[in-house]
Amino acid sequence: MSFARFLRPRSIAVIGGREAEEVVRQCLKAGYTGEIWPVHPKKDQVEGLPVYRSVADLPAAPDAAYVAVNRTLTVSVVGELAERGAGGVICYATGFGESGEEGKQLEARLREASGDMPLLGPNCYGLLNYLDQAILWPDQQGGEQVESGVAIITQSSNVAVNFTMQQRGLPMAYVVSLGNKLKFDLQDAIREFAQQDSVTAIGLYIEGIADPVAFESAVKYARELGKPVVAIKSGRSDAAQKMALSHTASLAGSDTLINALFARAGVGRVRSMEALIEALKVLHLFGPLDGYKLGSMSPSGGDGALVADAVEDTRLELTALSDAHMQQVKTTVHELVSVSNPFDYQLFDWADQARLTDTFAAFIGREFDLSLCLFDYPHVERCSAHAWQPAQNALIDAVKRTGAKAAVLAMLPENMPEATAKLLMKQGVVPLSGLGAGLEGVEAAADIGRVWAAEAVQPLLKPAPEFDDTRLKMLDEAESKQMLAAYGLSVPENRIVASAEEAAVAAEQLGYPLVAKGLGVAHKTDVGAVKLNLHSADEVAAAIAQMASLADRFLIEKMVDGVVAEVIVGVARDEQFGPYLVIGAGGVLVELLRDSKSLLLPASREEIRTALMELRSAALFTGFRGRAEADIEAAVDAIEAIAHFTRENFDRIAELDVNPLLLRAKGQGAVAADALVRILD
Repeated sequence: MSFARFLRPRSIAVIGGREAEEVVRQCLKAGYTGEIWPVHPKKDQVEGLPVYRSVADLPAAPDAAYVAVNRTLTVSVVGELAERGAGGVICYATGFGESGEEGKQLEARLREASGDMPLLGPNCYGLLNYLDQAILWPDQQGGEQVESGVAIITQSSNVAVNFTMQQRGLPMAYVVSLGNKLKFDLQDAIREFAQQDSVTAIGLYIEGIADPVAFESAVKYARELGKPVVAIKSGRSDAAQKMALSHTASLAGSDTLINALFARAGVGRVRSMEALIEALKVLHLFGPLDGYKLGSMSPSGGDGALVADAVEDTRLELTALSDAHMQQVKTTVHELVSVSNPFDYQLFDWADQARLTDTFAAFIGREFDLSLCLFDYPHVERCSAHAWQPAQNALIDAVKRTGAKAAVLAMLPENMPEATAKLLMKQGVVPLSGLGAGLEGVEAAADIGRVWAAEAVQPLLKPAPEFDDTRLKMLDEAESKQMLAAYGLSVPENRIVASAEEAAVAAEQLGYPLVAKGLGVAHKTDVGAVKLNLHSADEVAAAIAQMASLADRFLIEKMVDGVVAEVIVGVARDEQFGPYLVIGAGGVLVELLRDSKSLLLPASREEIRTALMELRSAALFTGFRGRAEADIEAAVDAIEAIAHFTRENFDRIAELDVNPLLLRAKGQGAVAADALVRILD
């Protein structure tokens, strides 16, 4: 099914009353030059155009059709359009899958009626094509014609309207509202817009992802075509998740796992609409950034200090200048100016465009992935920006001279006029509106660049459609360790015994110190089913006797010495994603610290190492306060073994818990001290 004809239509049929008339009005207002064919059973004219009585009366099969009639009539009209061979249809009506069982049945009929014809919606506003000014939209919108720009895909019509009203200088090629996504889902839209030569980047407003595997595949396809993707995902709160479900029947899904999906696929994630627009501006001009190194220039030390503080909360960094770089800049500035990053160049040369160009070129031409120049422009209606022109022109000239990537950052978003933003974009300089949103957008572009620079990950594993949890079996610690050891996980040498006498014999075979545990006991530490630091056969036998009322089988194993740090490695199962890996701070404080990272499967060795080292507790692995360094490579080996086990049992595993995984000193390995597995029998 191809949407190409639908996306760039040369003829549009518009069927319905008030909303349909607004579509006609918006197309004419925008300057659409193709054919517009209104359809209505009673009217003779709409906006001066002749009206056709029915789909059958149309002069030809339209490339695109907008259907704005009630939900029942929508089904029959869509069927008529499919029979005529229309290129695609937008269904405006509500009352389908989002409204209950009756609506779901009607939605199934709508799919059947559409046949092989592309369909957008139902329950959506439609599509805005600002390349051809095909405004398939029943409301006001604030966009304008462009030769190239970004595509914005949203799961909310009103959010789409809001994006069109932005005054931040972002060129938009397409804006689309997906509605119920009956035949044109998120992944379909990403693929279609990625193929458009005039689309530079793709922005998403997401409420839920129905098919993570298809989504990841679409983002990978966009990456292959050089089209970066950045997203804002709602549904982090319980209230937002309920809103998404009632709005378009979209399951928001686990926010933690969405983060993991975005991280592995290379989708930049932002937290606000403002930051999404700022990220798209960076991506439109430069694509993904090569790294996180920022240079910052301002005529005020206060501005520079605010940038420095804001950068502290991000992955961005204000890199120190090399001696050669510093000397190069010093030759261009007044003797009283101190050169550093952030760089307060002061106002000595504010009106001297030639000299300021030299200064800017010397600063931005080296070492940075993006250079910021801080200008807050005067109030458009009350002030004059004349005095700002030499500095602005100097930056533009410096960019042309060096080829460096640069942005003008206004600390307050309202201090970046739209006309100025558009001018800067045309000159190859990104206009960033607002400190917080601007830096968040830059960070997202760098996040995408980091993933693009790495080797592409293997495709996500797709979980089985059904999982029979009535057949689940919880393995005890000994069974769990034995199963995981077969996949390469290191476990302590051990014996399984049934009595104090057998325990004493096992103790002499293993050597000391030892630990004794009751098997098949939940929360062993809480109920006294664990005895540590046993140094003789008598101590072991006594420990077993004390636990006799708690279990009838016991695990005797060597204690692990030289422990530097503890981590937890777990596997949980999600309805959408299937089993996934959790790596976090381990031991008795696991629930208190809540320090963890989630990884979707399959996970590469590099992903595992990165997740481990991004834990807040990772300082313990690198010689914290004189302690030995932990054996990180052995820890990664152990987690890889668990990931391999989970992959091989992807449709059977429900839960796995290795806590703690004991990290010994560098070169001495990592050992699973405890393990539990719940798996289909």
